[in-house]
Amino acid sequence: MSPATTGTFLLTVYTLFSKVHADRNVYPSAGVLFVHVLEREYFKGEFPPYPKPGEVSNDPITFNTNLMGYPDRPGWLRYIQRTPYSDGVLYGSPTAENVGKPTIIEITAYNRRTFETARHNLIINIMSAEEFPLPYQAEFFIKNMNVEEMLASEVLGDFLGAVKNVWQPERLNAINITSALDRGGRVPLPINDMKEGVYVMVGADVAFSSCLREVENPQNQLRCSQEMEPVITCDKKFRTQFHIDWCKISLVDKTKQVSTYHEVVRGEGILPDGGEYKPPSESLKSRDYYTDFLVTLAVPSAVALVLFLILAYIMCCRREGVEKRNMQTPDIQLVHHSSIQKSTKELRDMSKNREIAWPLSTLPVFHPVTGEIIPPLHTDNYDSTNMPLMQTQQNLPHQTQIPQQQTTGDFRLTTFQRFEVNGIPEERKLTEAMSL
Repeated sequence: MSPATTGTFLLTVYTLFSKVHADRNVYPSAGVLFVHVLEREYFKGEFPPYPKPGEVSNDPITFNTNLMGYPDRPGWLRYIQRTPYSDGVLYGSPTAENVGKPTIIEITAYNRRTFETARHNLIINIMSAEEFPLPYQAEFFIKNMNVEEMLASEVLGDFLGAVKNVWQPERLNAINITSALDRGGRVPLPINDMKEGVYVMVGADVAFSSCLREVENPQNQLRCSQEMEPVITCDKKFRTQFHIDWCKISLVDKTKQVSTYHEVVRGEGILPDGGEYKPPSESLKSRDYYTDFLVTLAVPSAVALVLFLILAYIMCCRREGVEKRNMQTPDIQLVHHSSIQKSTKELRDMSKNREIAWPLSTLPVFHPVTGEIIPPLHTDNYDSTNMPLMQTQQNLPHQTQIPQQQTTGDFRLTTFQRFEVNGIPEERKLTEAMSL
């Protein structure tokens, strides 16, 4: 590292804990990057059992930092620790409002193996800078770095040295460092050693160099709009260690910034100053809300009750009834409807039990000629499961067997159903068969 780089780097405050069990005082400058490293090696000796000389322990240790008397840190101070086996880092850029006011930060270390704790105080005494803020500020976005890597003294010193070679200022300070995740960036995928990215803001006392202003050329602006890398002549001075996204560089010239304060002119739309707020006196009369309660509750209840009575009258008192419906329905339609209901009930009963007797709907109930009731062919206890598919012909009371001659001279019996009309057997079919 060159002497110029070393001198520039010394402007950035770096502090480490000493081995003394006392509060640590640091004196950063307003507007200059402040970095404080919490070393795990120091706190390892704070937790019992205390290691012996030469003994190495690697217990996981985490840190918690907060402003004394408050649950969090000041707004300008950030903290990061990637893993319990790495050092913690406090960093930020003190503001001018806190100059001369000591800021006490409580640091609590936790041993994640033994659950022991140790606490120390860090007293930050912010000093005023000679030139605050620096008139020319540039913010770079470095794609191949994480914030804890950029906070390392060697890495930050190398970056400031590269910027000084390009810018050639007399004074160059690191103002602030911000992780890309704090700017709305996405967490990178764990492939190809991808990094989160970090924004580094630096300030100088001279105008921007021509190399830094190359990004403002129309050609480079067009390439940035097409998501192409702009052509920067001084990029080779950073490329060996830092991959800078030149499309995201920000150049701020505070000497040309116009004050945005405007005096308020009262007119239409702006209320006049009414003075201090005067709350009402305690001698206000109490108000009775009983009447309002009755009106709010009784009126909707009465309307709901009337609607309920009207609906009950329509549903209960205006019904015609089943008897009146049957009187107005033709008898043939009622019989047809009743037979459908009986058949449906019988089929439902059959689906529940397959071992019952034959359904009555499949048996003749009345004799087709005499009109007499015919008993069923099978009794209720008849086992229908053993009945063959093709039943043999039997001499039933109303059947007659007649012989028939075949072509070979043999005879076969044919059975015919015999009907009776008014008690006289019908023999016409039998006579015709015998005459053949």
